[in-house]
Amino acid sequence: MNDLLYQYNPWWEKSRAAADLKPREQYLSDLRIYLQQKQIIILTGLRRVGKTSLMKLIIDELISKEVQPKHIFYISLDDYLIQKQSMIEIVNEYRKLHKITIDERIYLFFDEVTSKDEFQVQLKNLYDSQNAKIFVASSSASKLRDQKASLTGRSITLEIKPLDLNEYFSFKGIEVKRRDVQLLKTYFLDYIKTGGLPENVLQPSREYLMNLVDDIIQKDITAFHGLKNHQILRDYFTLLMERSGKQFSINKIGKILAISPDTSKRYLNYFESTYLIHLLPRWGKTNQKLLSAKKIYASDLGIKYLFVGNRDIGSYFENYVYINMRNKKELYYLYENAIEIDFYTDDKVLIEAKFYSNMSEAQGKLFKSYPANKRILIDTVDKISLLEEI
Repeated sequence: MNDLLYQYNPWWEKSRAAADLKPREQYLSDLRIYLQQKQIIILTGLRRVGKTSLMKLIIDELISKEVQPKHIFYISLDDYLIQKQSMIEIVNEYRKLHKITIDERIYLFFDEVTSKDEFQVQLKNLYDSQNAKIFVASSSASKLRDQKASLTGRSITLEIKPLDLNEYFSFKGIEVKRRDVQLLKTYFLDYIKTGGLPENVLQPSREYLMNLVDDIIQKDITAFHGLKNHQILRDYFTLLMERSGKQFSINKIGKILAISPDTSKRYLNYFESTYLIHLLPRWGKTNQKLLSAKKIYASDLGIKYLFVGNRDIGSYFENYVYINMRNKKELYYLYENAIEIDFYTDDKVLIEAKFYSNMSEAQGKLFKSYPANKRILIDTVDKISLLEEI
């Protein structure tokens, strides 16, 4: 057991946790603030989006601020060697190893936290009984749901997204000067082929993305929900990607795959819970928001490209704008008299994304006439920065 703990925590022997990792400042700045608060920090998001890397970057920062390395403990809870031990038992082994008293401040980092049964209760007990700042990570929204409300008021959740275009430039060592703004279109077309998963940006591989999708379908959907037909879920996801950026009919996809509407709805929710897709409701009265077809967006453009290729580049651009705005505003799509505007926020901002193209005449009329506090047309890559104003 002790050897295993040392393997997970090389900084106990003066190694760095994140020596070769590139920082993601937009998330690190949030995590620095959360360090000052008592709540458990839950990092969630798509598999391989960089949650573990962020935890290790924070570990290095803690050590640089003179936190004793042996007061920082990281473990991946899906490790076979600790599957029979509770989280409290693991922490007690760690404390005994370094002779750390219950009153001494420690920093606990639990990866794959949902691997443990009743993990919410175990986290609550650690939170209530120990002088510990706790970070946890998971790639499943459904597994994170706290049915017993054990962590209500005790946790803060931060969703980690794939790299945005600026982060992509940073990881690739690309600098685009203002006089070269015309190059942004070409770079965006390169970006959609690899997407924003950090490892794939550094070493692009179609096989990497395909294995990731298969891994999520197999582990987080098929196995977790006790399903038998892996292939039908893969076919379902292919149809989702082909329809990303469009309104999605649960009934139509059910007919294509010869499954019931209820099964189709369940599958859709499964994919949303793994962060492979996001759903956007229609703006309107409550019944319209609940009953109208939702639009589908891919969580990573590289995964979409894997299934769709070069078709409909405008849909990639719209998808990217959505990802940028996700979690910043309550978002909807606007649909009036068979005319659609991409996004409408809860505080009445209209946004249309057009990849170096123009709105139709009907769209233009709706865009100008629909009640809004602000209207934003994003028709070139450099105009994505306008989203910072909303």
